[in-house]
Amino acid sequence: MTTLLVVDGANVVGSVPDGWWRDRRGAAERLRDRLAERAEHSNDEVILVVEGAARGVESVPGVRVESAAGSGDDHIVELVAELGRPCTVVTADRELRRRVGALGAECAGPRTVWPG
Repeated sequence: MTTLLVVDGANVVGSVPDGWWRDRRGAAERLRDRLAERAEHSNDEVILVVEGAARGVESVPGVRVESAAGSGDDHIVELVAELGRPCTVVTADRELRRRVGALGAECAGPRTVWPG
Protein backbone atom coordinates (compact mmCIF):
# COMPACT_ATOMS: atom_id res chain seq x y z
CA MET A 1 0.00 0.00 0.00
CA THR A 2 1.27 3.47 -0.91
CA THR A 3 1.71 5.98 1.89
CA LEU A 4 1.21 9.62 0.97
CA LEU A 5 3.50 11.89 2.95
CA VAL A 6 2.94 15.64 2.98
CA VAL A 7 6.13 17.16 4.39
CA ASP A 8 6.28 20.57 6.08
CA GLY A 9 9.65 21.52 4.61
CA ALA A 10 10.39 24.55 6.79
CA ASN A 11 9.51 22.72 10.00
CA VAL A 12 11.45 19.56 9.14
CA VAL A 13 14.56 21.44 7.96
CA GLY A 14 14.36 23.67 11.04
CA SER A 15 14.33 20.67 13.36
CA VAL A 16 18.09 20.16 12.91
CA PRO A 17 20.48 23.03 13.78
CA ASP A 18 22.91 22.37 10.92
CA GLY A 19 23.22 25.90 9.54
CA TRP A 20 20.11 25.65 7.34
CA TRP A 21 19.38 29.35 7.99
CA ARG A 22 22.39 30.36 5.89
CA ASP A 23 21.01 28.60 2.80
CA ARG A 24 17.31 27.81 3.12
CA ARG A 25 16.97 26.79 -0.51
CA GLY A 26 19.96 24.45 -0.30
CA ALA A 27 18.57 22.93 2.90
CA ALA A 28 15.21 22.33 1.18
CA GLU A 29 16.99 20.71 -1.77
CA ARG A 30 18.91 18.39 0.59
CA LEU A 31 15.63 17.41 2.26
CA ARG A 32 14.00 16.85 -1.15
CA ASP A 33 16.88 14.61 -2.22
CA ARG A 34 16.69 12.60 1.00
CA LEU A 35 12.93 12.20 0.51
CA ALA A 36 13.50 11.06 -3.09
CA GLU A 37 15.94 8.41 -1.89
CA ARG A 38 13.40 7.24 0.68
CA ALA A 39 10.62 7.15 -1.93
CA GLU A 40 12.82 5.08 -4.25
CA HIS A 41 13.12 2.35 -1.60
CA SER A 42 9.56 2.42 -0.29
CA ASN A 43 5.98 2.76 -1.41
CA ASP A 44 5.88 6.39 -0.26
CA GLU A 45 4.41 9.10 -2.43
CA VAL A 46 5.86 12.41 -1.26
CA ILE A 47 4.72 16.02 -1.49
CA LEU A 48 7.21 18.52 -0.05
CA VAL A 49 5.77 21.94 0.75
CA VAL A 50 8.30 24.80 0.78
CA GLU A 51 7.90 28.49 1.52
CA GLY A 52 9.85 31.73 1.71
CA ALA A 53 13.45 31.58 0.48
CA ALA A 54 12.99 27.90 -0.44
CA ARG A 55 10.27 28.68 -3.02
CA GLY A 56 11.15 27.47 -6.48
CA VAL A 57 12.87 24.24 -5.45
CA GLU A 58 12.19 21.85 -8.33
CA SER A 59 10.36 18.54 -8.13
CA VAL A 60 12.36 15.37 -8.77
CA PRO A 61 11.25 11.80 -9.44
CA GLY A 62 9.54 10.57 -6.28
CA VAL A 63 9.00 14.01 -4.74
CA ARG A 64 6.50 16.62 -5.89
CA VAL A 65 7.55 20.01 -4.54
CA GLU A 66 4.88 22.64 -3.98
CA SER A 67 5.86 26.26 -3.29
CA ALA A 68 3.43 27.98 -0.95
CA ALA A 69 2.51 31.48 -2.12
CA GLY A 70 2.10 32.51 1.54
CA SER A 71 2.06 30.41 4.67
CA GLY A 72 3.34 26.87 4.23
CA ASP A 73 1.01 25.70 6.99
CA ASP A 74 -2.03 27.16 5.24
CA HIS A 75 -0.93 25.54 1.98
CA ILE A 76 -0.60 22.16 3.69
CA VAL A 77 -4.07 22.45 5.21
CA GLU A 78 -5.55 23.34 1.80
CA LEU A 79 -3.67 20.49 0.17
CA VAL A 80 -4.86 17.93 2.73
CA ALA A 81 -8.44 19.16 2.30
CA GLU A 82 -8.18 18.84 -1.50
CA LEU A 83 -6.46 15.44 -1.59
CA GLY A 84 -9.51 13.46 -0.63
CA ARG A 85 -7.41 10.50 0.48
CA PRO A 86 -5.56 9.41 3.60
CA CYS A 87 -2.18 11.01 4.17
CA THR A 88 0.44 11.56 6.82
CA VAL A 89 1.65 15.10 7.47
CA VAL A 90 5.26 15.27 8.66
CA THR A 91 5.69 18.20 11.06
CA ALA A 92 6.36 19.02 14.70
CA ASP A 93 4.10 22.08 14.58
CA ARG A 94 1.32 21.43 17.11
CA GLU A 95 -1.16 23.87 15.57
CA LEU A 96 -0.64 22.40 12.08
CA ARG A 97 -1.07 18.91 13.52
CA ARG A 98 -4.36 20.00 15.08
CA ARG A 99 -5.59 21.58 11.83
CA VAL A 100 -4.78 18.62 9.56
CA GLY A 101 -5.88 16.13 12.20
CA ALA A 102 -9.33 17.71 12.08
CA LEU A 103 -9.33 16.84 8.37
CA GLY A 104 -8.48 13.20 9.09
CA ALA A 105 -4.74 13.27 8.38
CA GLU A 106 -2.28 11.27 10.45
CA CYS A 107 0.80 13.11 11.73
CA ALA A 108 4.42 12.12 12.21
CA GLY A 109 7.44 14.00 13.53
CA PRO A 110 10.43 15.25 11.54
CA ARG A 111 12.63 12.34 12.63
CA THR A 112 10.43 10.14 10.45
CA VAL A 113 12.25 11.59 7.42
CA TRP A 114 15.16 13.68 8.70
CA PRO A 115 17.95 12.88 11.18
CA GLY A 116 17.60 14.61 14.50
